[in-house]
Amino acid sequence: MPTTEELRVHAALAAAEGWPGVRDGETMRSVALPGMTLAIRRRAAALDGLDPALFVHGLGGSSRNWSALMERLSSDVECEAVDLPGFGASPPARTADYSLYGHARAVIRCLEASERGPVHLFGNSLGGAVATRVAALRPDLVRSLTLVSPALPELNPQRTALPTGLLGVPGVTRLLRRVTRDQPPGQRARQVLRLCYGDPARITLEEFTAAEAELERRQSLPYFWDSLTRSTRGLVNAYTLGGQHSLWRQAERVLAPTLLMYGVRDRLVSFRVARRASRAFGWSRLVVLPEAGHMAMMEYPEEVATAFRDFLPLTTPAGAG
Repeated sequence: MPTTEELRVHAALAAAEGWPGVRDGETMRSVALPGMTLAIRRRAAALDGLDPALFVHGLGGSSRNWSALMERLSSDVECEAVDLPGFGASPPARTADYSLYGHARAVIRCLEASERGPVHLFGNSLGGAVATRVAALRPDLVRSLTLVSPALPELNPQRTALPTGLLGVPGVTRLLRRVTRDQPPGQRARQVLRLCYGDPARITLEEFTAAEAELERRQSLPYFWDSLTRSTRGLVNAYTLGGQHSLWRQAERVLAPTLLMYGVRDRLVSFRVARRASRAFGWSRLVVLPEAGHMAMMEYPEEVATAFRDFLPLTTPAGAG
């Protein structure tokens, strides 16, 4: 659990460097909630009276991962993205609970405090698992669910995903600190982006520069490795739960219309699990992107936006019925 001094250091860094990766048309704010403070990224809506939407990032990511998509959806929904506790510009929760339930609790508290619900809830990777749990536990807060490569349990995960899973093994943090200590942030950022993109040639200079700056900023925070490794452990632990706590069982409980999006070139979540996911969610539409990797909303934001626009009219009670 971070000390008061560590949180003070985080606040000083944020004040000195400004909010990370804020684009034109975006604003950032901090929201104080019971036991935690969350950073919220907002994209100015192009029209009044749009339905609200909330976007939840994946493991090691931040609200910035949704900027390209929010820009394209600003005429369709009122866009806000949250930095989960310990990620982006959000400090750890007071309890330092990085379990899947802990992150879901943060999203639920964010929605309750904003009084924006029910929302169109988006999630990628870890954020997809979190969003699934939120939709199952609090259907009153979720109008629709859009999941981009959600991190749902796989019986035979891809070999390229195994190193990420190893982040949750006790003792690995110390090893990673030593191994990456002298590695330039640019090199680490490029490795992460190449893993997440189906076609590394689509990584723009703007995206690479922003990813490098954000990684350098985050690794200077005293809780960087703790939030990353313990969130990984929390996700892996969620995969082992059975009964009503199983992620697949909770997917079956989701009442909201669900849009599922998978990239064929995803190296972290296999698109082969897409069929099972489309059967698990009671009312779902499946979109497979042949060239996309793990973060289609960054690599192919126009295609993801188009798929959501086609899905949006079906999310009203009449359309869902």
